[in-house]
Amino acid sequence: MATKNMKDYKFWMIGNAHLDPVWLWQWQEGFQEAKATARSALDRMKEYDDFVFTNSSAAMYEWIERNDPGMFEEIKQRVAEGRWHIVGGWWIQPDCNIPSGESFVRQGLYGQRYFMEKLGVTAKVGYNVDSFGHFGMMPQILKKQGMDYYIMMRPMPNEKGLPNRLFYWESDDGSQVLTYRLPFEYCSWGKDLEKHIRRCMTELKDPFNELAVFYGVGNHGGGPTKENIDSLKRMNADPEFPTIVLANPTEYFEEMERRGLPIPVVHDDLQHHASGCYAAHSGIKQWNRQAENKLMAAETWSAIAKATTGQPYPADYHRAWKNVLFNQFHDILAGTSIEPAYEDARNAHGEAMSIAERGLNYAIQSLSWNIDIEQEEGMKPLVVFNPHSWGGPMNIEHEVGGMKETSVLYDDAGKQIPFQLVQSQATAGGRFRISFIADLPPMGYRVFKVYPQPRSATEPKLVAPTIKASDTSLENDRIRVDFDPKTGHMTSLFDKKVNSELLRKPGRPVVMEDKSDTWSHNVFHFQNEIGDFQARSVRRVEHGPIKSVVRVTSEYGNSKLVQDFAMYKDLDYIDVKVTVDWREEFKMLKLVYPINLHFTKQTYEIPYGFKEREHNGEEEPGQNWVDFSGILPNGGTAYGVTLMNDAKYSYSIMNKELAITVLRSPIYAHHDPLVPDPNGHYTFIDQGIQTFNYRIYAHEGSWETAGVVQKAWELNRKPTTIIETYHQGKLPQRNSFLSVDDDNVIVSVLKKHEDSDDLIVRAYETTKCATKTAIRLPHLDRVIEASFGPCEIKTFRVPSDASKPVVEVDLIEW
Repeated sequence: MATKNMKDYKFWMIGNAHLDPVWLWQWQEGFQEAKATARSALDRMKEYDDFVFTNSSAAMYEWIERNDPGMFEEIKQRVAEGRWHIVGGWWIQPDCNIPSGESFVRQGLYGQRYFMEKLGVTAKVGYNVDSFGHFGMMPQILKKQGMDYYIMMRPMPNEKGLPNRLFYWESDDGSQVLTYRLPFEYCSWGKDLEKHIRRCMTELKDPFNELAVFYGVGNHGGGPTKENIDSLKRMNADPEFPTIVLANPTEYFEEMERRGLPIPVVHDDLQHHASGCYAAHSGIKQWNRQAENKLMAAETWSAIAKATTGQPYPADYHRAWKNVLFNQFHDILAGTSIEPAYEDARNAHGEAMSIAERGLNYAIQSLSWNIDIEQEEGMKPLVVFNPHSWGGPMNIEHEVGGMKETSVLYDDAGKQIPFQLVQSQATAGGRFRISFIADLPPMGYRVFKVYPQPRSATEPKLVAPTIKASDTSLENDRIRVDFDPKTGHMTSLFDKKVNSELLRKPGRPVVMEDKSDTWSHNVFHFQNEIGDFQARSVRRVEHGPIKSVVRVTSEYGNSKLVQDFAMYKDLDYIDVKVTVDWREEFKMLKLVYPINLHFTKQTYEIPYGFKEREHNGEEEPGQNWVDFSGILPNGGTAYGVTLMNDAKYSYSIMNKELAITVLRSPIYAHHDPLVPDPNGHYTFIDQGIQTFNYRIYAHEGSWETAGVVQKAWELNRKPTTIIETYHQGKLPQRNSFLSVDDDNVIVSVLKKHEDSDDLIVRAYETTKCATKTAIRLPHLDRVIEASFGPCEIKTFRVPSDASKPVVEVDLIEW
């Protein structure tokens, strides 16, 4: 080492107690352990005047506050003294890949506000020491939640090379947080710490001659023991060891900044660890996606209804969001907890979605009840609400009664539009399901009307053309798709406009070998193909002027897969409804589409951003979509194919084969190195029936110009339709409450401000292109003019008092 005096080196000892509230136990056990851990830390403070405790996760503080108010007051006193240090600022330590960008915002919104309200402080240090990788847009979110620093541990050095343990982590908008990757572990044993200290000493390198070292019993809580602290004091008195101080992470970071060290900058995702987590347990992934989207749609319409009709804004959205945020804990959302934990998660998500659906219904019914709809004999109004900040054509399906052969559909302007009847959700007489394409205004609604016959005796019923469709092919004006009747595989995806075949080989479901544990520790590729599904039936099951559907039913082993491929006459993508009945063990199912492009790049949506990654076959986390773009072989035209879905988060691209990982079936909570007994009885994940939807979107040009982000949002957050009746009202039959001048800026959130009746508008730039735009709110007579940096998230507070100006606020709404 550069100096012979070991005391010139310094260890900042961070006493902590990592507690998984759910993992190999259910939340009730985590609840008890949170109290026991807090009690232990408070007792150590009485015994050692210099002991400092560091802890995160507002959810567990709320448990203590409500179950032992006396102990909570002790914590509050120690926080005020500076000896109990709050880090994290989030509701829980979540998985840091799978939640949506808005969920990460809400983690801080509810976490930092809780800490300020209850303890009088906010966290300055972001803190996810056990999460399985970290998405690249996190620095911006942390900075806008008041956190300038970040502590993580995974991926570890064998999984991700970094230039230093201490580095500035930068996101695409330019935000930076000073980040520290923990050496070795976030916890320690309860005995003498000399072994832990000696291995950390191997990490000392000038000029980075000070390290933050974490100690304290963890995972199931516990925290620093008396023997821990006594051993640190012994070593501090020994010249063989560095200077040892009991400290908190903020002190360490501030000292490192003060010293002006040559700290490198890392501009990247921090991946990969436990790659199997992106696909483990389909249920929790789907519930998370559904709950997020239901809550954001409910907030949007509740905010609009409050401003428009005076409908009260629900007070229980906080409870719903906290349920969702808790279930984003890294061992819950990653699918790595014991089986009963997912019954708890299902129930909590059910409560959240019930709250959202109830609030949404009150809002849209308040709005639709105030629409001026004329009285006409036999007319049935359908009001369609578009939750997005852009308009356009979208497929609408809704159950109705009383349809006849002569029934017709009109828009609000009195124009007859095509529709078709598809299979009703009820197998009973008198119920029908109508499908039509609605051209909707941005963040608004439009009234459509079903009549028993044309409105005029001289007006014929509209007869609209259909696409070409047979049992094995679908073809509209742009795309032709062919299926092999024996295998059920998609043999052709042909773009007629550019005269190009988009598939190199058939698109197909593929079964991969997967004998890894629940996390897939040290496994990064799943490419050992051991079989594929074979068709039992390929046939056309729907055909009409809106869409035609080919159903491919196939089998593998004891499992069954049904894919309904829907092609629309007037929409430029293919929607696929998937039903899987899975009965396999130690296997993985992928849907693979080999793409016929050259000079490719692969782009994955990440929370509030995107990331280009190599096509090396690694399992990668992604949000709503993944895009494979390049150049067509027959002329050099820029082109791309995007896969979107409403429930999955795991993708891979190998040898130009674009794949969604549908599911994997390890044993619940199986952790290496334990080897399962070949004769043992175990419960395997993802057995039984599940359904989800994906979309194939072939597009000219880049994903940035093809509207990929919008189409993926439309798949995930569909318009809401309600059957109304005639009544007088103050609202027109077509209305828009918000729009944005530029397509690359999307308004993701419209909600009530946390502390007032003001409105919160959150928007983000989606294509890494600096943009000056205007967000228009005509119902409030407001225009928000704003300049967005590349990939920048902005939050605006719109006062309910029209005389006050709109102001930009941080992600805590301060």
